Amino acid sequence: MTQAAFPKLLRSQIAFDIARTIRDGFDKHYRLFRAASQQAKRHFERGAWAEAQQAARARIDFYDQRVQECVQLLEDEYEPSELTDEVWRELKLHYIGMLSDHKQPELAETFFNSVCCNILHRSYFHNEFIFVRPVVSTEYIETAEPRPTYRVYYPAADGMHFTLKRIITNFQLEARFADLTRDVEQVEARLKDLYGDASIEPNHQFQVLSSLFFRNKGAYIVGKRINGNRVYPFVVPILHNRHGELILDTVLCDPEQIAVLFSFTRAYFLVDMEVPSAYVQFLRTLMPRKPRSEIYTILGLQKQGKALFYRDYLQHLKHSSDLFEIAPGIRGLVMLVFALPSFPYVFKVIKDFYPPPKETTRALIKEKYLLVKHHDRVGRMADTLEYSNVAFPRSRFKEELLAELKQHAPSMLEEDGDQIVIKHLYIERRMVPLNIWLSEKEHDEAQLEHGVLEYGNAIKELVAANIFPGDMLYKNFGVTRHQRVVFYDYDEIEYVTDCHFRAIPEPRNEEEEMASEPWYPIGKHDVFPEQFGSFLLGNQKIRKYFLKHHADLLTPEYWQSRKQRILDGVLEDVYPYPQHIRFSHKHDSNIPAVTPPPFMETLENE
Repeated sequence: MTQAAFPKLLRSQIAFDIARTIRDGFDKHYRLFRAASQQAKRHFERGAWAEAQQAARARIDFYDQRVQECVQLLEDEYEPSELTDEVWRELKLHYIGMLSDHKQPELAETFFNSVCCNILHRSYFHNEFIFVRPVVSTEYIETAEPRPTYRVYYPAADGMHFTLKRIITNFQLEARFADLTRDVEQVEARLKDLYGDASIEPNHQFQVLSSLFFRNKGAYIVGKRINGNRVYPFVVPILHNRHGELILDTVLCDPEQIAVLFSFTRAYFLVDMEVPSAYVQFLRTLMPRKPRSEIYTILGLQKQGKALFYRDYLQHLKHSSDLFEIAPGIRGLVMLVFALPSFPYVFKVIKDFYPPPKETTRALIKEKYLLVKHHDRVGRMADTLEYSNVAFPRSRFKEELLAELKQHAPSMLEEDGDQIVIKHLYIERRMVPLNIWLSEKEHDEAQLEHGVLEYGNAIKELVAANIFPGDMLYKNFGVTRHQRVVFYDYDEIEYVTDCHFRAIPEPRNEEEEMASEPWYPIGKHDVFPEQFGSFLLGNQKIRKYFLKHHADLLTPEYWQSRKQRILDGVLEDVYPYPQHIRFSHKHDSNIPAVTPPPFMETLENE
């Protein structure tokens, strides 16, 4: 394009005004997003856990609300006949110009796509009209405010203890520490045990992100230790004790433990970031195996994560040749699940028909998935990416898969030339189904016991988060690469507080005792834990380990007591790291010691 031609393109006032409207809509969204993250600090300082959870849930909907506001503004202001192809092309050019000094250009591009895709037909979803590829670079964006993305500390100058204490106090939390000197000494000792004493080396430094990471009842300091060309990630969790005082609970240095903290199975962090791309870049140096899409998502920028994921998927599709096929495992009654063997995710389509005993609807299933999106997933429920009108190359579908889609979900399928368009689907991280994993470990007693222990732990942590899985069959759970058991089938989940956990009544006579069907009335939300064993514990080895670790799950009393605690307002602490690495706070009666704990413990705020 010549210099003379370029100015002639930018002559539409409508295009400029629409671009400004979309940019203003995004700026409003991110302003509110940051305000919620800033408010998280105040919730943490006051121990206002219910308010914190509600604010975190509300923030998830901010993006869609702002997109719909923007779409409505444009539809009210302009006639469809005014929005010609030339206007759309020029609109994108104006928008690019408006992002030249923007602090969140990649997010603003995605917001532009979201607005335009609500207005344009799918046939316009290409790089001429929307940002199929990013245009504005996120490299070296500087913060406008005095606070940098991360701070640097040199322990050789001030000593390790003083440096660590300064890292903590620089966050200026308005709550008293129970014994900061004691806690810093424990952090210092742990680091020394792991890495030796490097504090006297002149090139030794700490780089620490300037904002705390808030989630549930914890705040997390995230940083890395650099010594020459060696980089050591670390995370320090800050919790409240029963007196409302702050403690440093441990220091995470194991990359695997840090990866689990940032897992796709956990609720999103609230972090105040002026330049989110800088935070993502920093975090990738700590977790190089984790894709940028997942890091954006766990920071609460799930739409950006979704956009990056889709770009990665298209790139993978372009450079692979294997075929989509039905996913291995027992086929579900509600979802048709397929996968691309070379791609570590599965694609889930809601079927059109559900055979007995399923009693549900498409709307109800989508509602359950939305519930999980908004809920605290406590590391035990997989996050999902929801898409509409996804086009697949028909040549990449196995005929068996295509036949299954046509048979079970015809309303979700559209054939458009050489493409198959699926109108609605969920994409989820692929895991090994627990039933397959357990069968493979049949002759490995240690692994089998670990799997059963993890399965029960997963259920108990879901219960702590007020989630009853409904269908607890092993096929509805998966095993991650970190050997953690995660629930991923949501069509029957209920709140624990909505369920009635009952004991099976004693039969009053021989006729009732011999009856093939229950002779007692059963309500819609009645649950009989004593029956779990009949469909879970047929394998004698599994039964042995289940009764060893989780026999309480077969008693109505366990479920009733957990339900009552939730109704009483107790918010359980489910730690996103192993119990054995926690510090022993000897002067704080509510903090359990490191010695032999149950998997999950409770810190009640009194």
